[in-house]
Amino acid sequence: MIVDNRVDGDSRVQKVARSAAEAGWDVTLLGRSPHDVEVTWRLGAAEVRLLPVPDPLDRRRHEFRRSWLRWPLAYRPGGIADYRAHQVRGWQADLTVEAALLEQRARAGDLDGARLRRARRRLRLRSTAARLLARWVWLRTRMMHRVRSGRRFRNPWDRAYTLFWQAVRRDRAWRRLEPGLWDYELAYGPELDRLRPDLIHAHDFRMLGVGARAKIRAAAQGRRVALVWDAHEFLPGLRPWRDHARWLPAHRAHEREYAPHADAVVTVSADLAELLRREHRLPELPSVVLNAPAVEHRPAGAGPPPDVRVECGLGADVPLLVYSGAAAPQRGLTTLVDALPRLPGVHLALVVDPARRHVEELADRAGKLGVADRLHVLPYVKHWQVVPFLAGADVGIIPIHHWPNHEIALITKFFEYAHARLPVVVSDVRTMAATVRETGQGEVFTAGDVTDLVRAVTAVLADPARYRAAYDRPGLLAGWTWAAQAEVLDRVYRRLLPATTDDAIPAPAEGAIR
Repeated sequence: MIVDNRVDGDSRVQKVARSAAEAGWDVTLLGRSPHDVEVTWRLGAAEVRLLPVPDPLDRRRHEFRRSWLRWPLAYRPGGIADYRAHQVRGWQADLTVEAALLEQRARAGDLDGARLRRARRRLRLRSTAARLLARWVWLRTRMMHRVRSGRRFRNPWDRAYTLFWQAVRRDRAWRRLEPGLWDYELAYGPELDRLRPDLIHAHDFRMLGVGARAKIRAAAQGRRVALVWDAHEFLPGLRPWRDHARWLPAHRAHEREYAPHADAVVTVSADLAELLRREHRLPELPSVVLNAPAVEHRPAGAGPPPDVRVECGLGADVPLLVYSGAAAPQRGLTTLVDALPRLPGVHLALVVDPARRHVEELADRAGKLGVADRLHVLPYVKHWQVVPFLAGADVGIIPIHHWPNHEIALITKFFEYAHARLPVVVSDVRTMAATVRETGQGEVFTAGDVTDLVRAVTAVLADPARYRAAYDRPGLLAGWTWAAQAEVLDRVYRRLLPATTDDAIPAPAEGAIR
């Protein structure tokens, strides 16, 4: 299995790897190390290896050049700016020590009045020169950064560049438009060749090409490798991760080039499966593996999971809303914070990555609104702890905005809230809103509308038992379990490797999914 992140925090990747290993498959999961050294650990019976991924190709040509006309004073790239900045700081540190020594000599009476005044005057002149030089270095460094960050790849030249390479190279255009994709190949490719897998499970669009090329190389050596592409999202409906016009066309071209090499496609929803079949003219509809929680992955002997209410320091009678997942503007968290002043006494727990800049912005906003004491930012917990962790809250919130990928799936937190038996309040994105209206497990509000969000939350808090009763419906939660999804995935693997018999695969552990 291959994924372009560090695995920790990606519950789908963790669940897939662990379930496959429990079913008897020999699983090695390759992810991206956040450092320049390899990190290895175990995920149940699966081996996780995080590989260093140097990214020199992820830099653009303009980052290596100077802009003589617009920014003539900018430092050239290559590290000279940092060198000059540290050089000035070293000089200033030296002058500070000289000033201290001069004052010591003055107190000891080693210098007469005239000599002391001259020494102090010279020191002041040198200190002034150092400050001016520091300012000069700062100015040139700032210009250098403007050269690097000023290009947004949305001007007519860049659009023409993108269209030219699309016309000339078609689906191979990503090699010019997004050469950083090769960085993943250079890091993962040799390891895949060394491991000689029978099956490659490629998570999401970046890893599709890495897996396909490994399959092609293996075929040239006379080895058959089956490729499973796990499409987490619909790429044409994705908000670009970078603010330039080349990102989405490049990744779509990359996906189109390598999608035909996939022996099977799995994805997260029926709607997305149909979109993928049309987009890539797939011979069959992708299998659906929902992002359901895996409470059965709790390690043997593990202690009790944490409780969200305890972590917030709240009593049982305090109304508590919870949001669990990524923190980004399109997730609608600003709407949540803005609603707090109109929900007196109600607290909000954000289970997110606290280091994200958007989380800091939300905390600042809460402070300005006078509700900072009712906003609690909590770090992620292990994926098998999520459901019991969230169960202590009163309402699960999903305030996401209208983006194509938000419209077509029941996302991970939806299932986690359901298994925690939380009433939910969701924005009116198509699939989730329709499900909530059909099951009666919560309320729907207009995305981005603070007033309507307040209305929905107030209604749920007024009668939570009515909404929790929806989970008593026979078969509802049973279809939203990871155990059922793992069976789908195992059937896909066994169909692709028909020569693999039960005798060739060790029997799974007791209670594991086959």
